[in-house]
Amino acid sequence: MTALMISNVILWVIVLALVLVVLALSRQIGVLYERVAPMGALTMDKGPQVGDVAPVMELQDLRGRAVTVGVAGPRSQLIFFMSPTCPVCKKLLPILKSIQGSEGQWVDIVLASDGEMPEHLAFYQKAQLDAFPYVLSTQLGMGFQISKLPYAVLIDENGVVRGKGLVNSREQLESLFTAKDLGVASAQEYLAGDSGMKQVQVSRKENVNALAG
Repeated sequence: MTALMISNVILWVIVLALVLVVLALSRQIGVLYERVAPMGALTMDKGPQVGDVAPVMELQDLRGRAVTVGVAGPRSQLIFFMSPTCPVCKKLLPILKSIQGSEGQWVDIVLASDGEMPEHLAFYQKAQLDAFPYVLSTQLGMGFQISKLPYAVLIDENGVVRGKGLVNSREQLESLFTAKDLGVASAQEYLAGDSGMKQVQVSRKENVNALAG
């Protein structure tokens, strides 16, 4: 009986020690999360650079509606290059719908791809993408020299490229908006010299939460 009690005590000591270790690790992870700045979209193409005038293209979406890319106007454009066979692209579609709700007052989102119409039309309907223009254009991808997906390009109201990059998360998509707000080429460029990028992203998240509430 005494041996059983001693083993139970030892067991509880081990459990408490493990709990303390887990708590200590959780605290360190929290500290690291605060110190590590969010990674912005990674620029990988050789097309028009940030600050260049975007190529103007007259296109049609899957429903036959006219879509003009790169022209100056009252609103910005976010061109999201994707593919129905790209898992990350599919993961980002609900995020794009959310961003349209939170940022839709100043930016229009255009989905872009290439390939055969029937495949894309079926995907468009299945994914319920009616809210977005969806264009099939090899010319558009070549104009921006897109080589990897998913890729996004932000064009401002003057038809100027304000942000672009490979995007795998909401944070990377929003880093394009933040770069535009701060007047820099990328999140990485700003983070190299200041910590203000994080503050702007926090402010943008607060605005999104306020709209959601």
